[in-house]
Order: sequence, then structure tokens, then C-alpha cells
Amino acid sequence: MTQTRRLSALSIFGLICLIAIVVLASLLLWAPPDGKERAQLMQFFGRLHPLAVHLPIALVLLVPVIEIVGRNRRFAYLRSSSTFVLGLATLSAILAAGLGWSLARSGGYSGSIVVQHMWSGFLVVFGVWLCWAWRASTDVPVHKLYAVGLAVTAGAVCFAGYRGGQLTQGVNHLTEFMPAPLAGLLGVSNPLDAPANSPYGGRGTFYGAHIQPIFAQHCVTCHGRNKHKGNLRLDSFEAVMRGGKHGAAIKAGDAKSSEILRRVTLPSSDRDFMPPERSPLSPADVRLIEAWVTSGASGTAPAETVLNNVAMGDLKAPVEVSFPDVDPVSVEKQRASLEPVVAKLQQQLPNVVEYQSRGTSDLAVNAGWLKSQFGDSQLAALSPVAEHIVSADFSGTSITDRSANGIGAMKRLRALRLMHTRITDSGVQALASLSELETLNLFDTPVTPTSLAVLARLPGLKHIYVGQTKIPAGGPLPDTIKQKLVF
Repeated sequence: MTQTRRLSALSIFGLICLIAIVVLASLLLWAPPDGKERAQLMQFFGRLHPLAVHLPIALVLLVPVIEIVGRNRRFAYLRSSSTFVLGLATLSAILAAGLGWSLARSGGYSGSIVVQHMWSGFLVVFGVWLCWAWRASTDVPVHKLYAVGLAVTAGAVCFAGYRGGQLTQGVNHLTEFMPAPLAGLLGVSNPLDAPANSPYGGRGTFYGAHIQPIFAQHCVTCHGRNKHKGNLRLDSFEAVMRGGKHGAAIKAGDAKSSEILRRVTLPSSDRDFMPPERSPLSPADVRLIEAWVTSGASGTAPAETVLNNVAMGDLKAPVEVSFPDVDPVSVEKQRASLEPVVAKLQQQLPNVVEYQSRGTSDLAVNAGWLKSQFGDSQLAALSPVAEHIVSADFSGTSITDRSANGIGAMKRLRALRLMHTRITDSGVQALASLSELETLNLFDTPVTPTSLAVLARLPGLKHIYVGQTKIPAGGPLPDTIKQKLVF
């Protein structure tokens, strides 16, 4: 009777754990991290993940030690504790993984490292439960499948820990101080180097020599290739100019309206301060970013050009970035008629349409992360809110000239990014009504000098990015438009 009750209790325990594992898998599959912040209570519990995760790590790695040492007759009694340790490891792993999902889902995380860390953590959960089931159902100390399961689970613990370290300490946290000969032997690259296929960020440019190293040192831990909070990456010029879920991070020529400068100059106690939990940027670094933005935020301009465009006295002066206080009641009134339409669009196109800031009803559209999944039909869906859009990024999407009239209807656009699209001169013609447009990015599009006649008539246009187009850098161009072109 005692044996029957013991097995029954074990079965109930195993079934409860299995149900929790299925629920966890469902959350990972149908509610994965999407780079969007939500639910402060979830964030509160989620931030317990780094604390809770150490217990299952220790317990999982302890079991192989118990099994190996227990093979010695003098320590054979240790093996009887394996089932209990594995059961405790299963419970603690489920809890840690649940907290990890809560943090990733609500804390604005996304990226390949986040996904790999998440699923390797799930493998640990399932693996340790499976090892418990094998160990609890047999009196044989070490079955072959059990031994393999322990080895795989221990390996998953190490991999999940490595990815977790990259999330918190940086992608190169294990290789940052690696001796050069060893780094060369292992093929470890310098994280400060620009992408090989990028025309921007060379060491001879102001951006490559001064700005990208600042981002690499302070920002790419959270806003890099593998992890990009808020769908914002700062590891390349293209990514910086694309912005994130809050819209443009940099507004060329307008330092005081650039979100990055706002974040890095906030008091460290402010929840929006960047970089959080890391060394703040020095005043000199902030002034360099300000100088770069003020001069047009070019990715190819030589250092001396930027410095010549900005008065040296301005660089020595303190950076003053101020924003008006937000009146929630006033904002609510502004958004009252717009809110239902925006909510519907956010369901139809998640993380594409957002309010530009907390204190306005203006909208920012960021469709670049959808790439080819965003086309002419998706852009047409934006027509009900076209007059409220002030910033739009369609970079890398599959839109064509058929979307040009839809873009032209966005009368209040100030920043428009069309790089890596199939927009041609015909599409540019439809932009003639965008009188408030200040920045236009046509990088890597089929446009030709024919488009310049239309663009020259836009009164507010300050910067036109035309790298890798059919517009020649050294060709004869009207002076009225030539000074606005950035190659």
C-alpha cells in the first residue's frame, strides 16, 4: 500500500509538471517576445528571473556529479537523492522559465539571442523533467537514455547561460579581452567594425570614427543585431536611421527633436534614461552625437566636414534638450476619435503604428521590420490615419509605385524612409504634396536625377539620402538641391 501511494504521488507530481510545461510551451509559441513593452506587473515579476535562474542551474549540474560520485561504493547512498534533486530542479526550472518569458514578453525584448535563450531554457525545463521521470521510474542507477538526457540537459544549461550572459553583459562578454592571437585563431571579429556590405561607417567618416564606437560601447548590448529592445538597433548606420517602435531615433538636422539625445540627457532616475544600468555617456560623447545630428546625420561625411558644419563653440556648450510636460487629459482628448482606428491597425499590423510620443496624437509608422511581408495592400490599410502620420519608415518592404498616392496622402510627413524599395521616379512624383517633409531616404532605390526637380520644390526638405541610386555624386546638379543631397 505504501509503495502504491508513493508511485501515485510521483505520478501526480509528474503530471502537474507536464501540464505546466505544456502551458509554458504554448506561451512561447503563441505569445513570444515581440519588442513591445506592456504590463508593468509582468515586468516586476519578470525581473526576478535573473535571481530565480541560479537555483535550477545549480541543481541540474549537481545531479551528474551525484551520479558519477555515487558509482563509488563508499558514496553509493548519494544516488538515492537524485530523484528528489531532479524534482526540485524541475519545479525551479519551470518557475525560472516562466519568469523569463514574463520579462521578455513585457520588457520590450526581441532578437535572435532572446529567442535562443528562451528555447534553450525550455529545453532545460523539458530535459530535467524527462530525467526525473526516467530516474523515478526505475531502480537502475544509470540507464543509457537517462545518462544521455542528463548530458543534453547540462549542455542546454550551459548554452542558455551563455546566451543569458550575452543579453546582460554584451554579445562579446567572453571575448572582449581575449588575447589578439587567440582571437585571430578562433576568428573572433571586432564588434566595432561596420558590416562588410555597408557603404557607411568607414573609419574615415565622422560616423564611423566617432559615433558608432559610442553606440558600440554603450548601446548595442540592448540594441544590437541579436537583441534589440523596442525594435531599435544601433549597430549600423542603416539601423540607427531606421529607428524603432517609437519611430525615428535620429532626426537629421534637429538634435533637440532626436529621441536618442533626449534619452541620454535625461536624469539617471528617469525610467526612459539610456543606457540603463550602465555607465552614462560622457558630456563629450553627447556633444559628438549632437554635432553629428546637427550637421545632417550623414553616414559618409568626412570628420572634418562635420566639424566645419558645427561651430566649435556649440560643441563646448552644454547640451540642453527640453520637452514640455505631458498633460494626460489633453492627450486623451486629442486621441479620442483616433484611438479606435489606431487600435484596429495595431491588431492588423502589430508594432507598425505607434503614437510618436506620450504627449501627442501624431503617429509614427515603422514597417521596415516586416520586410517583404509589408506591401501595397498593407500600406493602403493606413489610409484612415494618413493625415496623422508624421514619420514613416517603409525601408526594405515590398511596396511599389502603386503605394505612392497613399504616401502622398500623408500630408504631415516630416520624415520618410524608402531605402531598399522599388520606388522609382514615378513614385517620387506623388510626393510633391508633402510640403512639411524634412528628411527623405531614397538609398538603394531606382530613382534618377529626374526626381530632383520635384524634390527641389518641397519647401521644408533639408536632407535627401541618395546613396546607391542612379543620381551621380559628381554630376552636374542644381545648387538649390545639391546641398541637400547626402550620398
